[in-house]
Amino acid sequence: MRPFELTYEEARALLDSRRLSSRELCESVLDRVEDLDPVLHAFIHVRERSDVLREAETADRERAAGRPRGRLVGVPVAVKDNIACDVLPTTAGSRALRDHVSPYEATAVRRLREAGAVVVGKTNLDEFAMGSSCENSAFGPTLNPWDLSRVPGGSSGGSAAAVASGMATLALGSDTGGSVRQPAGFCGIVGFLPSYGNVSRYGLVAFASSLDQIGPMSRDVAGAAALFDAVSGHDPRDSTSRPGGIPEGDAASPSHLCGLKVGLPVDWLAEGVEPSVRSVFRRAVDSMREAGVELREIGLPLSRHAVAAYHVVADAEASTNLARYDGVGYGSRARGASDIEDVYRATRGQELGLEAKRRIILGTFVLSEGHRDQYYRRAQNARLAMAVELDAAFEVVDLIASPTSPGAAFRLGERVDDPLAMYMSDVFTVHANLAGLPAISLPAGCDEEGLPVGLQLMGPRGADDALLRVASACEALIGWSERPRVGSARGAP
Repeated sequence: MRPFELTYEEARALLDSRRLSSRELCESVLDRVEDLDPVLHAFIHVRERSDVLREAETADRERAAGRPRGRLVGVPVAVKDNIACDVLPTTAGSRALRDHVSPYEATAVRRLREAGAVVVGKTNLDEFAMGSSCENSAFGPTLNPWDLSRVPGGSSGGSAAAVASGMATLALGSDTGGSVRQPAGFCGIVGFLPSYGNVSRYGLVAFASSLDQIGPMSRDVAGAAALFDAVSGHDPRDSTSRPGGIPEGDAASPSHLCGLKVGLPVDWLAEGVEPSVRSVFRRAVDSMREAGVELREIGLPLSRHAVAAYHVVADAEASTNLARYDGVGYGSRARGASDIEDVYRATRGQELGLEAKRRIILGTFVLSEGHRDQYYRRAQNARLAMAVELDAAFEVVDLIASPTSPGAAFRLGERVDDPLAMYMSDVFTVHANLAGLPAISLPAGCDEEGLPVGLQLMGPRGADDALLRVASACEALIGWSERPRVGSARGAP
């Protein structure tokens, strides 16, 4: 097996035993980027090879001296390009920030580097993380490594494609309504949304501040847990952050599932799920039942309002957060404007993409006089009611299981002109963001066309550790380990 094909757990075992060096691992990953990124376009920026290998060699010397800093020393990690990194530009996938170099580094990235991880590059995304397909980027779309005619999901599509294809061992994404979990499901990897506040948002380009959360992506649950442990915890720069972290423990096995109560939300599964996705999901939960899990059907009737409430709240916050991109403070400015109003109008008209404009207009409308009570306040009330409903569900079940998305990866361009169909791909993921709950997507199998299908597990607020252990046990139980065999720009697999 070539180094870039290794999961985090496999790579770490070889690194710790010194049968593989960090330089060899990073060199293999960089070769993979060179071969494959011209096809997939998962990265917006890739670091200089010499810089990456110099950090890898430092990690090798630490291991040789018996003083590695933690679980990520020498592991190559990709970072979504809406998370500030002072060694590369931060564009958020937008023309408005195409030349922007952040004067500071995100807390999550700083903690990554302090833990010894090696940042390989910045990955592509829907502009300002607004999208479900990674087609809205000002730098062009990312392709799905399982099928180049399909989307990788969004908005963290670049991170998902990079991990799935071996261009990074781990990656950071951000999740506002499913943007880590949905692309993880589409690309056959693991994507974890921590409880709101468990990872600092300092240095994350804001989309919807009460929903945004940085989350890890990996080919195995162990990698997601290690990455979460490195970046989580209280940060004085983020008043919403709180203590976190996952202590390293023994590997979970299917025996850990015995006696677990898992809820199946009948309201979510009643209609709209593709038959092949439903079949994969049913096989996964049936195997959980055979391992001793008690499956209970639960009702979540308020969930029918989730997508609508999410978009009202998210777009309202986006309207406020994106007001700063006006051509005055920072970012690009339209040329030829005659006065300050013309600067605002021209800059926002030319530099922001269609989806960003759509969300700004919708958000401004729902916050406007005469409409705030009708839309925004009602959406916030619905959000609170759904959170209460989920809390009540967790009094009778330990976790809630569902498909990550109602369908597998759809074709490029298929939903570009149908925003509602695009938004509905997040119908099972937005609940966790609205309620601040942890949730994880892990591969459950493939549909009839050979495309990955994700299994989502959602837990009570703050139960990140327990959720990751259950996910690890489910991963071992399902035993799915297929990988995409996309060819490189030079034709090699």
